[in-house]
Amino acid sequence: MTKPLRVAVQMDPMDSINIGGDSSFALMLSAQARGHELYHYDVRTLAWKSDGKGGGRVTAWAAPVNVQRVEGDHFELGEHRTVDLGSEIDVILMRQDPPFDIGYLTGTWLLERIRHETLIVNDPVSVRNAPEKVYVLDFARFMPPTLITRRIEDVRDFMAEHGGIVIKPLHGNGGKAVFRVGEDRANLSALVEMFLQTWPEPFMVQPFLPDVSKGDKRIVLVDGEVAGAINRKPGEGEFRSNLAQGGYAEATDLTETEREICAAMGPQLKELGLVFVGIDVIGGKWLTEINVTSPTGIVAIDKFNGTDTSGMIWDAIEGRVAARQAD
Repeated sequence: MTKPLRVAVQMDPMDSINIGGDSSFALMLSAQARGHELYHYDVRTLAWKSDGKGGGRVTAWAAPVNVQRVEGDHFELGEHRTVDLGSEIDVILMRQDPPFDIGYLTGTWLLERIRHETLIVNDPVSVRNAPEKVYVLDFARFMPPTLITRRIEDVRDFMAEHGGIVIKPLHGNGGKAVFRVGEDRANLSALVEMFLQTWPEPFMVQPFLPDVSKGDKRIVLVDGEVAGAINRKPGEGEFRSNLAQGGYAEATDLTETEREICAAMGPQLKELGLVFVGIDVIGGKWLTEINVTSPTGIVAIDKFNGTDTSGMIWDAIEGRVAARQAD
């Protein structure tokens, strides 16, 4: 058995989570059951301090935490103190929700400075270089026709070729601000104006895929291997299937094409230190996102499949820690 690890979880406030479906909470419960020591901290408390002699340390204002699956009484924090994330922590779970903005990037830059001391999941360099709707372009052969732009003229040309579309922020999450535009192009100009005024980066455009009514499959990969999947279907009056937007989950199996997608990306995910990844596939064949910042879905997957995805993730983490210690 692996000796107990000191685990710091970089995530949103504990009192705001839904313990019935939160993947970070499931990972914490699993770690605690294995005897690992848990700490919680907010990314906004990350700090770097030098001694004026060339060295520097990365710290966080962290507190030890115990968790339990009791609604309304699911965690107990100890006293906060400044924790050296390099010398006092073995594993950091980088689990705060996006937005993937300059604050998120700054967190990866700071954590990158201790990745030789502490195992960070997912690797901050790879997370920074693999935002969901940009990294997926490496696997464009599995994607539907896609446009990334800031020009409405490009969107009009795209619609002339493909008909109705979906527009979404390049660094959004949870199905937020995803809009469908029909072939009549109603509200297209207003939507593009809103995107241009709200976000400095380009936005993503794809054809509306009618197969979304059959579901948007979330497939979880652990260290490059398939751990399980759920099919998420849109709720009443919605085309978005995200569970956060009223969608619902059902059990599912992988299609041959989905297995091909996973096989194609698995080795690269493992090499990049992307231990816990969730990919989204529509219609059994169209890859739309690769989620590496704070993937979700493992609670629902385990509910339907009787699996222990959290345990698989910790097996992978413990294996990586052991390999580092053996070097």
